Amino acid sequence: MADKLKRVLLVDDEEIIREVLSAILTANGYEVEVAANGKAAMARVEKEFFDHIITDINMPVMDGLTFIKKLRENAVDSIITVISGHAELENAKAAFKLGASDFIAKPFQSDDEIILTLQQAEEKARLRKENCRLQRELEDKYIFANIVAKSRNMRHIFATIQKIANYKTTVLITGESGTGKELIARAIHYNSIRRHKAIIDLNCGGIPETLLESELFGHAKGAFTDAHQEKKGLFEEADGGTLFLDEIGDMPSPLQVKLLRALQEETIRPLGQSQSIKVDVRIIAATSRNLPEEVRENRFREDLFYRINVLAIEVPALRQRPEDIPLLVDFFLKKYNQRLSLDFKGVEGPCMQKLINYPWPGNVRELENVIERSMALGDGDILRADDLPDELRQRGCGTGLTVNNFDGFSIKKNRAVMEKTLISKALAETHDNRTKAAALLEISIPALLYKIKEYGLTDLRNKD
Repeated sequence: MADKLKRVLLVDDEEIIREVLSAILTANGYEVEVAANGKAAMARVEKEFFDHIITDINMPVMDGLTFIKKLRENAVDSIITVISGHAELENAKAAFKLGASDFIAKPFQSDDEIILTLQQAEEKARLRKENCRLQRELEDKYIFANIVAKSRNMRHIFATIQKIANYKTTVLITGESGTGKELIARAIHYNSIRRHKAIIDLNCGGIPETLLESELFGHAKGAFTDAHQEKKGLFEEADGGTLFLDEIGDMPSPLQVKLLRALQEETIRPLGQSQSIKVDVRIIAATSRNLPEEVRENRFREDLFYRINVLAIEVPALRQRPEDIPLLVDFFLKKYNQRLSLDFKGVEGPCMQKLINYPWPGNVRELENVIERSMALGDGDILRADDLPDELRQRGCGTGLTVNNFDGFSIKKNRAVMEKTLISKALAETHDNRTKAAALLEISIPALLYKIKEYGLTDLRNKD
């Protein structure tokens, strides 16, 4: 079946321009319709679809800029190209801001130049749609409540969150510092029926013991020297919602007793008051400590541990899920492009390899800090290995392949981990030269290109 002709709406008030461009476009396989001004063109657009709209800027009845603005207001998904003379360049720039892709200069230089301009505009539109599709796919598959991941263990956590979010069950989130325990807590809250109420967070190790009780339970006026007025505690503020107790392992022993009582009885008693207050609060606790060890050493109450450890979620360290690093890097690039008004397009192969191989003792928090710092100090629009801090830049580019990288004992499942690591290493070794990398890997170039796409390594630049 022959390809369907691309339809073009040509809008210009000069008949000779319409005739010349129509002849050129028709001779090159386009189906052309014409209109003498923006108003007439808008009437056509409302009834039928055009792949391209080519419009002059200076026209009677409705000029080109007004026409383009109306096209965008009506979400018309056509590729827009403007016809512009040298004296109209400022208007052409305004057209670009409104959504035009390119311009055809007057006087026309050649037929080939006009056709090339349309073909380039088509390619830009295709890439833009593909990027939007991939971004939607990324968001649908790998972003859950601001948590970016595709590793099996993180996907399991996402599924757990969705299962237990609506229950009032107390959750204990464990994991190293910087792994994103607070994000997990917020994901539980905002996926639950409590999402319309507040989630209140408290770092149990960040407040002196003398103030912590007042923070949690509140106090009456005159309860102690500086209690000049009544104060609600965080339990009351979180009533109907969620109270997130971060670093609960740092909570002083006397407060552990009172917290246990509040959890068991679902009531609190503010300092200086004789009456208890009923509260409806879902508790989510988190710690980077080994609580069973803390219990054995009598630094954490055993009864409180069992009370908060009803449902446990362990967040893996970043070094245990290296397949998430490219996704996180891409997420942080977009975040800091916007925040710092930068325009980084991606990450070169050797740089990404160093990021994947680094053990990240500070986990996701450290990775985000490194990306922000490197973007702020980097030159150009590609993040390079030379932009990284010394401790990453000077680290060798080994395979990074250890037993910890593997998921279980299945050879079939873990073959992908090995292939991705070796491909990344080969690309880094050859400075992203796909031909040389294929030779090192002893596979064909088409097979390499397929695997690069399959494993999400397409942001590496081809320098062949």
